Amino acid sequence: MKIDYKIQDKIDFAILVPAFLLAISGLIAVYSSTINHPTANGNFDRQFIFLLLSVAAVIIIYFLPILTFRWITIVFYVISIFFLVLVLIMGKTVYGAKSWLSFGLIGFQPSELAKLGTILLLALWLSNRKQDINNIFDLGVSLSIGLLPVFLILLEPDMGTAIVFIAIIISMLFWAGINLFALFVVISPGVMIFMSLFGWLGLAGGLLLVITSLLLFRRNIFTSLTVFVVNLSSAFFFEFIFRLLKPHQQQRIDSFLNPDLDPLGNGYNALQAKVAVGSGGLIGKGFMQGNQTQLRFIPEQWTDFIFCVIGEEFGFIGSLIIIGLYILLLYRLLKLAHTVKDKFSGLIISGMIGLFFSHFAINIGMNIGIAPVIGLPLPFISYGGSSLLINMALIGLALNIYRNRKQYV
Repeated sequence: MKIDYKIQDKIDFAILVPAFLLAISGLIAVYSSTINHPTANGNFDRQFIFLLLSVAAVIIIYFLPILTFRWITIVFYVISIFFLVLVLIMGKTVYGAKSWLSFGLIGFQPSELAKLGTILLLALWLSNRKQDINNIFDLGVSLSIGLLPVFLILLEPDMGTAIVFIAIIISMLFWAGINLFALFVVISPGVMIFMSLFGWLGLAGGLLLVITSLLLFRRNIFTSLTVFVVNLSSAFFFEFIFRLLKPHQQQRIDSFLNPDLDPLGNGYNALQAKVAVGSGGLIGKGFMQGNQTQLRFIPEQWTDFIFCVIGEEFGFIGSLIIIGLYILLLYRLLKLAHTVKDKFSGLIISGMIGLFFSHFAINIGMNIGIAPVIGLPLPFISYGGSSLLINMALIGLALNIYRNRKQYV
């Protein structure tokens, strides 16, 4: 039998190349946004070091036996939960959230580690289910695995990262075979809460959407009425949920709905980001030539608002290239999830898709004013060593799964 050793059969370059191009684009943007900054001019060096460490992580993970990830899953998840508890006790508070642990000169976010741990354990649990995932026990255990880190992260509090975990859970449950009606029941209350942000008109639109969906699902009258009441209740309980948020989180929601309400305060970043992106025009102002960037109109724009740096300096074309790289990466991951023979591996890929897509969509939405500012970095591009390292480790894992895609584990 002839064995095909073509490199394309061992490495999916449509996953590898976009990830590294995004990481290099991030280095360029971090350099431009920090080189003239009095306190952040060392960020480029640190990001470059973490990129080198990330390359090493990709190589190591790529060559590990695929069974390794099954063996370490439970221990890895427990360790990640331990660090999430530890950060609540001795973490460093940044922007109102106690989400960082520091060990000397090294600092990291335990929530980044928990993303990988949750994806692995949820994939292991769901892949071992022989019966229908829609039964109450299996669904309850699955939600418990995913919502435990969500609960701990909300205690920090970090609403943005909690939303990412919800996206991971939903994408993996969907891939595991949860039926569309059950998925609708899980998602719809959150949609109603979001719609209620826009007043009675938004509430009416949300309820109309719920009623239409229930008619299409054609469930019995008791089930449909129960789901409708749950959705209606979630909308009216928004005021209660809103009061549970920290003051700065409430102000961010108010600023999202009306940035002009506090243009020099909570709405400042969102307004300036839109100015930066819009002023870039078709081809941008040129590398290190952006006024908003170089004059530091947006505080710490090398993190959550780094996309506006790209938009201002490289314009619509540069922004479109970045978005295109993300779309290509997500498409190839989706294709891999469809073709891989091992259910455990396919579920891991579905978790990656939920993670990357939620970060990508929300962050860019923040930068162009169509999503609230909730503090989520842009994967591979935003400054942050622990985020870059975990994201690249996931790429290494995806490449490992591609290499073993024809095997049953």
